[in-house]
Amino acid sequence: MKKHIQHALEHIGDTSNIDTIKQVGGGDINQAYYVRTKQQEYFIKGNQGIPPHFFRVEAKGLQLMKDTQTVRVPEVYYYDEPASKQEQGVLALEWIEGNKERDTEELLGRQLANMHKHFGKAHGFEEDTFIGSLPQPNGWYDNWVDYYHDSRLVSQYNIAAEKGVLHGGRKQRLQKVMERLPQWVDTQAKPSLLHGDLWGGNWMTGPEGEPVLIDPSIFYGDHAFEIAFTELFGGYSDTFYRAYKEQFPLPAHYEDSKDLYQLYYLLVHLNLFGEMYGGSVDRILKRYVD
Repeated sequence: MKKHIQHALEHIGDTSNIDTIKQVGGGDINQAYYVRTKQQEYFIKGNQGIPPHFFRVEAKGLQLMKDTQTVRVPEVYYYDEPASKQEQGVLALEWIEGNKERDTEELLGRQLANMHKHFGKAHGFEEDTFIGSLPQPNGWYDNWVDYYHDSRLVSQYNIAAEKGVLHGGRKQRLQKVMERLPQWVDTQAKPSLLHGDLWGGNWMTGPEGEPVLIDPSIFYGDHAFEIAFTELFGGYSDTFYRAYKEQFPLPAHYEDSKDLYQLYYLLVHLNLFGEMYGGSVDRILKRYVD
C-alpha cells in the first residue's frame, strides 16, 4: 500500500518526506491510513477489487455536499479509478480530528436540515453508487415512490433472492409491501440532497467542534428517508432532532413511512451480514402486510 500512498501524494504535489503511515479504522470494506508528511496530514483509503468509479462517486458526493455551503466535509485531494479489479484504488482526503463541543449536535441538526433544502431536478442520481460494498442503481425519477421501489427495494430484493435469504413468508411479504408502497409513502416528496448512509459513524467532529460528514452514498430523495435511518441504529441525540425539525419539519406521513424507509437499510444489512438482521426485516414486513 505504501507505493500507492506515495503515488497519491505525488499527484497531490506533496513531495515532502513521509513521517508516519499508520493503519486506522476505515469501515468494513476499505483499508484506511493516517499519513503525515513534512507538509501535512492525510486520511487515505485503499481498496482492491472495486469498480473503477467506486471512489469517484464518493468524491463527487463529498463535493456536492460541500457545494451547498451548509455542512463541512473533508477536502478531497486525490482519487484514482483502477483499470481492473486487480489494481488498487485510492482516495486521499483531509485528516479530520477534534472533540465535540456543547453545541456540536445542535449544529449538525441545523446544517443537515439546510443541506436537505437543496433540491434536485428529480429523485435519484446521475450514476450508480454504493452502500458499503453493494451496488446502488440510480437514474432519474420524477416520482419518489417509483425511485424508492425500483432503485432501492427491488435492487436489495434481487440480491437477497440470489443469496437465498428470502425464506419463509419473507419473500411474499416483501413483494406485497413493494406493491403497496403508495399507500404509505409520499408520492409528492421533493428531491432533497441526501448523504445516503448517515449512520452514527459517518459523521465526526472537526478541530473547532464543528460536525463533519463523511462516507456519503449520495442521491436526491425524501428528506424523511435520511432521518429515518438516523433513528435505526442510534448515535443521534434529542438535541440533534430538535434542531433539525426547527429548520425543516418532518412530513405528516413520517411515522407511517419510517419503518418502510428503515426496511431498505435492514435489507442491506441482511444481505451484507446475514440472518442476524432477519428478525428486524420480518417485524417491519408484518407490520404492513400481516
